Amino acid sequence: MDDDRQTIVALDLEGVLVPEIWIAVAERTGIEELTRTTREEPDYDVLMRYRLDLLDRHGLTMSLVEDVIGGLEPLPGAAAFLDRLRARTQVVILSDTFEEFARPLMRQLGWPSIWCHRLVVDHDRITGYRLRLPDPKRAAVDALHGLNFRVIAAGDSYNDTSMLLAADAGFLFRSPPAVAAEFPLLPALDDYDDLLARIDGLLAG
Repeated sequence: MDDDRQTIVALDLEGVLVPEIWIAVAERTGIEELTRTTREEPDYDVLMRYRLDLLDRHGLTMSLVEDVIGGLEPLPGAAAFLDRLRARTQVVILSDTFEEFARPLMRQLGWPSIWCHRLVVDHDRITGYRLRLPDPKRAAVDALHGLNFRVIAAGDSYNDTSMLLAADAGFLFRSPPAVAAEFPLLPALDDYDDLLARIDGLLAG
């Protein structure tokens, strides 16, 4: 990547730095249908309508979800990886989670920048959500290119692939085999040290 532009690294959140929040809610409540994530459903709007229907049907509250999130920690090695990466270059987290969900986890990661969505909550019930804009991860990469950054990106799921393909360099990280098989041009990595080494190589190039 022989390029004199400044570099910024864009990372997905869930599955890359922290556990999948909805899977944790499924484990707490025993509602197996909530284990479905963007690893299986490429259409995020379809997935969120499905989740909201399940929350309503089972009477699950925002307080319960917040309690689940309060018990989560970053994935092993994630905080150290992020610290090492931020010492090298600028980093932004591009996520399809929500500000209300992300805040406790961002605190544990040292408050990195995160661009995500917002929930609609009424009397402790999650009644809707407000997407920042359609395909926000790809739009963020395009906008960063417009600001004359080169972008290195890493994510694990279908909803990350447009971001990864738009970036100057994109990596699948701990991705399900089905996603990796569908996007063979994206290098698939499973270890933070490997990902950092790849990023270091690009920064040095």
